[in-house]
Amino acid sequence: MDENFQEEQFRGMIKFTPPLSKQRYQFVKDLVEKYKPQKVADLGCADCRLLWILKFCSCIEVLVGLDICESIMKEKMHRLSPLPGDYLQPTERSLTITLYHGSVAHEDPCMLGFDMVTCIELIEHLEELELKKFPEVVFGFMAPSIVVISTPNIEFNMLFPGVTLFRHPDHKFEWNRAQFQSWALETARCYDYSVEFTGVGHAPRGMENVGFCTQIGVFFRKCPQTSGFAQSENSRETVYKMVFKAVYPSLKDEKYLQNTLVGEVISTAQIIKLSLLDHLMSEHEECNENTTERKAQLQSCFSKDIRKLAIEKSMESFVNGNVVYVPLKTIFSFPKVNQLCGTLERLHKLIAGRVTLSSDGYALMLSTEHENEEN
Repeated sequence: MDENFQEEQFRGMIKFTPPLSKQRYQFVKDLVEKYKPQKVADLGCADCRLLWILKFCSCIEVLVGLDICESIMKEKMHRLSPLPGDYLQPTERSLTITLYHGSVAHEDPCMLGFDMVTCIELIEHLEELELKKFPEVVFGFMAPSIVVISTPNIEFNMLFPGVTLFRHPDHKFEWNRAQFQSWALETARCYDYSVEFTGVGHAPRGMENVGFCTQIGVFFRKCPQTSGFAQSENSRETVYKMVFKAVYPSLKDEKYLQNTLVGEVISTAQIIKLSLLDHLMSEHEECNENTTERKAQLQSCFSKDIRKLAIEKSMESFVNGNVVYVPLKTIFSFPKVNQLCGTLERLHKLIAGRVTLSSDGYALMLSTEHENEEN
């Protein structure tokens, strides 16, 4: 048997490695990494596991989940909330995750404008009328650039001991490959899509004729969306119920950018201050005592680089009384600070009022009193 396929004879069952659900999710993730969609909707999101995987894809800025079972979403939706680390280190991209309770047989304007829509193990749970409406909602109304549909391949069921009809009691049908491909090709033709067929879950060697355990159709819209969708969005009423929404902190939001920048500025200034005070202390001791190797080691490589940078660019920090003055130009020269604010003027604007600046705005002022007490 292939490495991907193992049989546990003592249990009379088939086991996939990795599990079949993970293979389906990995298939979607690989598509996302290939086509870089910014807005993705998962229809039939259930326990939100696929959404949790996709939230780590850096290209995605909007994630939406829809399911008919509100209780399952509510039970697992906490996994989609931002963590403390997301606030401590906001990323460049914005990310909003929203969950809706509703049916895929209904049209709602919140589902317009998506680049990719996934329907993983969904259609086999639909009643006949829902399945009939499904193509018009997904391909006609939503009309995303890419649609991914997976469904069980009933031909594979012969390899599952004990499965006499369908794999799950809630399945309303299970199609063989010819039935799924016929439905998919007709749907693609009606709504001007092309479709490619594949799957996950290989059969054991010698049984390849049954096909994949999970069959997958990947639909690609042939023509760009028309401007008519914007009008539809304004004219239609909402029918879905929002049950969860999370907006992740992002450096595109000036509030988070400002907090991150102020923290970086203060941290950088503190390093410069300590380096300067350490250097001045060493100079003072050199004047009164013979310099020892231990004193020479007080100057770290980083502090030497700081002084060299300051001297070369005429951005020398200095001490006046109990205050250390660190020029903003010196702080701005550090890559992380420079990357966050872009210009010296913007740096000044974003930190003004959040840190203590000299009267001319030339330098950041830091007290030396705490360091003197320690010394």
